[in-house]
Amino acid sequence: MAEKTHAAVAAGPQPQGTIMNIQTVETAFKNTLMVQQIMTCKIFPQKPEDAGSIFRQKPQQHSELPRSVNTFDINIETPRQLKNRVVLLRKTGLTSYLKRPTAVRVILALQRSMSSGEENDVVLQTVANKGIITLNRPKALNALNVSMIRKIYPAMKKWEHEMSMVIIKGTGEKAFCAGGDVRALAEAGLKGDHTGKIFFREEYTLNALIGTYTIPYVALIDGITMGGGVGLSVHGPFRVATERTLFAMPETTIGLFADVGGSHFLPRLGGKLGLYLALTGHRLKGVDCLKAGIATHFCESSKLPELEKELVNCKNPETDIKEILDRSTKASKVESHVFSLAPHLEQIEKCFSAPTVEEILLRLKKDGTEWAVRTVEILSKVSPTSCKVIKKELEEGVTKSLQECLIMEYRLGSHFCDRLEFYEGVRALLIDKDQNPKWNPPTLEEVTQEMVDYHFAALKPEEELKL
Repeated sequence: MAEKTHAAVAAGPQPQGTIMNIQTVETAFKNTLMVQQIMTCKIFPQKPEDAGSIFRQKPQQHSELPRSVNTFDINIETPRQLKNRVVLLRKTGLTSYLKRPTAVRVILALQRSMSSGEENDVVLQTVANKGIITLNRPKALNALNVSMIRKIYPAMKKWEHEMSMVIIKGTGEKAFCAGGDVRALAEAGLKGDHTGKIFFREEYTLNALIGTYTIPYVALIDGITMGGGVGLSVHGPFRVATERTLFAMPETTIGLFADVGGSHFLPRLGGKLGLYLALTGHRLKGVDCLKAGIATHFCESSKLPELEKELVNCKNPETDIKEILDRSTKASKVESHVFSLAPHLEQIEKCFSAPTVEEILLRLKKDGTEWAVRTVEILSKVSPTSCKVIKKELEEGVTKSLQECLIMEYRLGSHFCDRLEFYEGVRALLIDKDQNPKWNPPTLEEVTQEMVDYHFAALKPEEELKL
């Protein structure tokens, strides 16, 4: 049954509040959208040029609607996918002209790639023969999605032959990139949508490009840098941390695995530090990221604009970048900083070198220190399946190239998308936020070797990631 509502339909990347005429709206819907349901909408004004004068006026009651503005009803076809795009316009002058302000909706009628929000989720610039990528979803902590990847990848491929270097950064002071948009992936997966597999394929392809890029690539990892954000930075030769940098690979808390090349860089951090970080999701802050090897250089956040300007203006990036970044790190006086995990590195090595995850826990319990007790508590809450898969994943990654690791991880991602563990983890942490995931199996002892090996099984030849 059609839903009756008063709504304004904006067709195309028009300024917020601009209303197109009926012909444009009908064309947009018929050409770009699947027929899912019928919705009766009220559109006004009929002429696009009338819209500006309406929005410039002070809010009025519906009864005071200007006589020059005509309203009329039309039936339009909208897809179910548009539900997430419905926006209530409570703060615009438009709502004052309708009898039911709370029902006013703007339905963006273009395909996903053409919506104004996604149009600006990445800003690409070229300055002085340098390419600059700015992740531009500050309200979402610059979380990475397919739309962003599909802008970054082709730009980087093109720039590799045209630019002398590439800089990537995030908008806002909170995050470089807080990870992949896992909530959107989980919600889609529960509906039978294969968005997760598509996302992993395209994300890992971008990770591989970064790891093999032939011109200098500088990541300014100011703020939260987790999951997908790590993949956008750690495989490049230059990673600049600030005092606001917050690194973590928290995949065990959502029933996933250490992806974005985690199987390659984590076991290369030295000793068992990488395995500890992957299993516990432990967070490293500021200079600790430099000490651990996640970052290669350091810069105070207040001086980042100056550093970026110096990088953009350098004449010979191949030689100048390292000198510039070395000077920045030296000026920050971080040499004397003591790595926060230094007091526990010996314990990490002893406990996390155990042959099984169960044995890791036994060694931690035997250790009995406050740090060990806290680590046991953390490991008792995360996904048992994720822990066992990650341990094997990092062991496999020791001898593999980045490309081989990403191919292995795509197999893992594909199999995790076919299980409920990932969706349950995201539900508990990000959707219902009850922090009480029901892992299946619920204990390490119940996660068999056969279950672990299942995640590493080869896919059909046509489904494998090809790099």
